[in-house]
Amino acid sequence: VIFLVDLLYWRDLQRTGVVFGASLFLLLSLSVCSIISVISYVALALLSVTISFRIYKGILQAVQKSEDGHPFKMYLDKDIGISSELVHKYSDTTLAHINCVIKELRRLFLVEDLVDSLKFAVLMWILTYVGALFNGLTLLILGLIGTFSWPVIYEKHQAQIDHYYGLVNKQIKDVLGKIQAKIPGAKPKTE
Repeated sequence: VIFLVDLLYWRDLQRTGVVFGASLFLLLSLSVCSIISVISYVALALLSVTISFRIYKGILQAVQKSEDGHPFKMYLDKDIGISSELVHKYSDTTLAHINCVIKELRRLFLVEDLVDSLKFAVLMWILTYVGALFNGLTLLILGLIGTFSWPVIYEKHQAQIDHYYGLVNKQIKDVLGKIQAKIPGAKPKTE
């Protein structure tokens, strides 16, 4: 978690730049080529680097007549298997989230609370327009850029952002209160 926070707040510029650049490059590549092509090209590039390095080290060992061995021996000896405890931990967490989403969707689609179902309908209606403007990959690219830029912007301008967020939030609550007052049978939620 600390590593992720350091990445998002650009505390280590070199590491964050590599992660952000590689992620953005991958998403932009996916917008141009199919996922199969992108995976193949990335695998070929990685293989080209590792094969070239192995041949270089082999020639260097032959010229220097050293017995250094395989250049990737340290990585080949490491155990990279995923433990069953880790799989169970994350699958249990994932299952809990999936069940929560299913219960919420059931509640929304079967109109347990009219106001919440109407809010969900408005959200889906807005998303139809978002979907017409952007495809999923474009949203992922915008999300990645936002993920790496928003924490720094918020950290620098927190007071102003919180002030305007409070104003907008108050306006939205006022409008929702007025709408709920006009809908018969809708009860305003207490916080």
